[in-house]
Amino acid sequence: MTIQAKLQETMTDPLEDCVPRDAAGSLEIGFSLPDVYNASAILFDNLQRGRGDHPAVIGPAGTRTYAELCADASRFGNALTGAGLGIGERVLLFLDDTPAYPAALFGALRAGLVPLLINTLTPPDLLNFYLQDSSARVAIVDAGFASRFDEVACADTRLETVVVVNGPAPAGCPMHAVEAETFLRGAATTLEAAPTRRNDMAFWQYSSGSTGRPKGIVHLQHDMAYTAQSFGRHVLDISPDDVCFSVPKIFFAYGLGNSLTFPFSVGATSVLVPGQPKPGVVFDAIRRYRPTHFFGLPTLYTALINAPEAAEADLSSLKLCLSAAEVLASEVAEAWRAMSGHDIVEGLGSTEVLHIYLSNTEKARRPGAAGLRVPGYEISLRDPDGNEVPDGESGILWVRGDSNAPFYWNRSDKTAETMRADGWIYTSDRMTRDSDGFYYFLGRADEFVKVSGQWVYPLEVELCLADHPLVRECAVLAVEMADRRMTLQAFVVLEEAHAEEAAAEALKQHVKKTLLPYKYPRSVIFFEELPKTGTGKIDRQTLRKIDLSKRRVH
Repeated sequence: MTIQAKLQETMTDPLEDCVPRDAAGSLEIGFSLPDVYNASAILFDNLQRGRGDHPAVIGPAGTRTYAELCADASRFGNALTGAGLGIGERVLLFLDDTPAYPAALFGALRAGLVPLLINTLTPPDLLNFYLQDSSARVAIVDAGFASRFDEVACADTRLETVVVVNGPAPAGCPMHAVEAETFLRGAATTLEAAPTRRNDMAFWQYSSGSTGRPKGIVHLQHDMAYTAQSFGRHVLDISPDDVCFSVPKIFFAYGLGNSLTFPFSVGATSVLVPGQPKPGVVFDAIRRYRPTHFFGLPTLYTALINAPEAAEADLSSLKLCLSAAEVLASEVAEAWRAMSGHDIVEGLGSTEVLHIYLSNTEKARRPGAAGLRVPGYEISLRDPDGNEVPDGESGILWVRGDSNAPFYWNRSDKTAETMRADGWIYTSDRMTRDSDGFYYFLGRADEFVKVSGQWVYPLEVELCLADHPLVRECAVLAVEMADRRMTLQAFVVLEEAHAEEAAAEALKQHVKKTLLPYKYPRSVIFFEELPKTGTGKIDRQTLRKIDLSKRRVH
């Protein structure tokens, strides 16, 4: 049976009918791969380039050269197939950022398996959904997270083996738990790549599930290589001597590119730091490992510039600082520039596209802009009828490139909503474009709400508040009142101690004067810290669930 036939046996959607075709974008960036291609080449090609002795990953969990990491990956691939897994079967990865992550990921890929990159904050009940949705029979798990695989997580799933890395297997796991040392014992340190094709399934990542159960986003064997040729080559311009440090974790699409795809594609080095990215830990890693390329999020940069450790931080190794996922406040960008000597290069991407498709650059940037079109991607702004809108008018962003996910696993309804004809993805992001081709994010199409009878974008109000000197961090949400009318609530962390009632009134007046009077938030709730998701973004779903009867609302 062929590789493709075996893959098709495990799927509910026909892959060939869904594969995005983007010949124009591929030609633009000179992207071409043979039909038989395996994504593990991103790592393993460094052996043919003579980079075997060069450090691939460094960090507090250890250093591995490219030769050592390829050997580790081969052992994982051989052990997984030795455990009876066949082409196209899924392997769940529940791992922190240590050398074990790329070893397990690229080992599974090289063996023709399909790894699932799962957020390590996932609770047992959601783990159960992932295991049932994917039919994974093996999970590779960090010792610190292994207790999450309890009876709730494993009930009514096909999971047979939990491979525990970076520590001993916990007692009492209902499934067969085995330490990695035992699982890998005797596995060969070389492995030929499975003869997968460039449009075969490679790996999955799941959406956050903010509007329903998470969706399995399917990526193909060539997708990582495509992002390396588009964003990696044209925006980052990484050389083998560079060192990348991504604070967003590998399970995040942004972190996967930053930590693995881009540095490995040129034989550079990646800093992997496990644990929570507290400012002291981040500053210490920058000082010790001397990264040249630093990848963060707006919330991270906000935390760093306000941390006590900032005064003594050694940022002299940095030459490029990047941000994505959320809009960066101008005062945060200015404070980071004053502290580090570097502008923050903003971009916008999505898990469905795998990485960034709009980006500023060091030489071409506009404060507050998501950026210019990244080579290799087509961008279209359209009205609700699908017609192109001119510069200066708002529209919904559509994007097409050869790293676009072809479909959501087992979710034909959501696939139809997002993956449109001819390889286009409907992003639901409302944006404008200026005459120079820079795009500006206005909010989500489904977040355009009427307040006092007039349309308002909550994000516009949020950005206005973020620019006020009293505000360290904020989020603005549209909420429904008891009478079904909509109103805006602001959740605010103050820069320093201040009388809450006076601060709330000052912020409301600031919005009224800066924007329009009807756009001000009717209520302001103050926090010492806003909740964050596993990828470092403000957790808006948690904010919506907060019991405001137990808090002072101004």
